[in-house]
Amino acid sequence: MRRFLPTTTSTTSAFLMSLLLAGSSMTHAAENSQISAADRARAVKAAKQGTRQDANKPAAKKAPAKFDFEGEFVNYASWSEVRAFLDDMAAKHGFDRAELDVLIGKVRYVDTTVQLMKPAPPGKPKNWQAYSARFIEPVRINAGVKFWNENAEALARAERDYGVPANIIVGIIGVETVYGRNTGRFRVLDALTTLAFSYPESPNRTARMAFFKGELENALLFARKDGIDPLTLLGSYAGAIGLPQFMPSSIMKYAVDFDGDSHIDLRNSTADAIGSVAHFLVEHGWKRDDPATSVYPVTVSPNRVWEKFLGQGLEAKFPLAELQQAGVSSVAAPPQNMLYGLIDLQNGSEATEYSLASNNFFAITQYNRSYFYAMSVIDLGKAVSEARAR
Repeated sequence: MRRFLPTTTSTTSAFLMSLLLAGSSMTHAAENSQISAADRARAVKAAKQGTRQDANKPAAKKAPAKFDFEGEFVNYASWSEVRAFLDDMAAKHGFDRAELDVLIGKVRYVDTTVQLMKPAPPGKPKNWQAYSARFIEPVRINAGVKFWNENAEALARAERDYGVPANIIVGIIGVETVYGRNTGRFRVLDALTTLAFSYPESPNRTARMAFFKGELENALLFARKDGIDPLTLLGSYAGAIGLPQFMPSSIMKYAVDFDGDSHIDLRNSTADAIGSVAHFLVEHGWKRDDPATSVYPVTVSPNRVWEKFLGQGLEAKFPLAELQQAGVSSVAAPPQNMLYGLIDLQNGSEATEYSLASNNFFAITQYNRSYFYAMSVIDLGKAVSEARAR
């Protein structure tokens, strides 16, 4: 059966595509994305406004909406896949089937989420320096200093309890949402339902739809567990929630009550966000006893024997001596008794930068499967720490 897929104007499509080409980040929830959550939030808002006003006239002032995209009505309740999903929620988790019918009748299709999930056209070269400049900049650094000062106790406690340094936690929350300034204003149920049942055509469409069905399931479970009206949950275009942009499944698995109020709130509690980020990293391999430095810049020999160490997965698994024998020379002196991975930070037409990365670097990539992301987290945390010490 043909599915309802509302079309966007050519203006909106072209504008969003240009933004995809200009961006170079992604949230840990959306592997196809190539632009950060904060930048996307601004981008889609600008795109929406651009299609609703005459280019020669100023935009009319109006009261801010509770959320950015109300979406379009689709009779999801008539879709066999949706009915099967709701039947499963009732059978597995004891949801009232009639209440689910009422809820799904209020959910809307949001085409912007579909457009933003589409991969950027091939051929756009990666550029680490351009990517980094989007995050290591004064506004984000100054906001990071303020966030650290206001949450020093919680950050110190997270470092003590989990072994994750404050600068890493600060770096993640800063990259994700600029310390809560850009947490997303999409209704999470709209975004997740749209992506679970109307994901754009792509080679991995089936797998991604299954992923978002799982996230929709967890969003409903989380809302019920916390006594939240699920339609009030706001987040990113991909359904990520709160200061640390956790997907619903991550909230259910890794979020912690770090402020001791017997309630987990990643949207309003900075302490819960801090503790949850630390807990997530530990559960994904962070080791408190590893050296503070997790990345070591290197030079590589012209013989290119070292190329076999590139693209070997998001883990540290090679002895330092083996890498050195292949022509990798470190600027600093990495510990000999650790394993490393060789990472490449491409700079478009400029020279690629190479580094050795230890275990804790790759733990950060489990938050977002990107070398660029992990390096930005480390660099932003360091910049905030240095600015705070001045």
